Amino acid sequence: MTVPPLFRGLFDDAAVFPPGDLPLAEAVPAHLGHRSAWYADAVGPFLCGAGRAGELAALRPEFPVALVLAPGGEYVPLPGLDVVGVEVAATVVPRLPAGVPGSLELPYGEELFKQLDQLAGTPHRAKFRTGGLTADAFPTVAELAAALTACAELGVPYKCTAGLHNAVRHTDKVTGFEHHGFLNVLLAAADPDRAAEALAERSGAVLADAARELTDHQVASARASFTAFGTCSIAEPLTDLAELGLLSQEIR
Repeated sequence: MTVPPLFRGLFDDAAVFPPGDLPLAEAVPAHLGHRSAWYADAVGPFLCGAGRAGELAALRPEFPVALVLAPGGEYVPLPGLDVVGVEVAATVVPRLPAGVPGSLELPYGEELFKQLDQLAGTPHRAKFRTGGLTADAFPTVAELAAALTACAELGVPYKCTAGLHNAVRHTDKVTGFEHHGFLNVLLAAADPDRAAEALAERSGAVLADAARELTDHQVASARASFTAFGTCSIAEPLTDLAELGLLSQEIR
């Protein structure tokens, strides 16, 4: 069993962040379990707040780590961690060593287009917030489509954070929040000219059929743009894909 190229490395492990809030002592062995499972190819780096990097290093993790800096924070190298990326909500990418790309969380709207220019032609990528604890933390279809289209035009890759708990766009039954689907985002990345249409689609069957019809070139293009998203549960998105018939093995 292999993970299809469309989903390889897509799921960054954000188990220690809300709403999961798993203690590091539990999250580290759980991540090692993901990396030894049949779906290991779908798993990206382990995400950790920079303020807890020392605690993580003490556990001697033997896997790639992406550090999430507080706004205005600076990257400080720490022995014992294989840091493959740094994420920050700031107006400029922090000073990073060669080989460590940054992910800059950008706002939606006019300011976004100004800040994307500084990422074009660099090894860094944009980061878009796609949800949170309040309704206004979720961008509209138009806002997200404009951001993804702008990235495509400038050749800037991006990742997403928060809110992408499921493959398909839906309204949360408890909160009433409008959640984007990660499969919607993948299809928007594959065809930026129809990004809004892809993001608005609510039929899992329609999205699954569209994903199956993507050419190798479209898959490569989608993943060159939409590189990953953070999820506090690795099993949940995989289960969604299995239910849509895009993965054939049962998720436990």
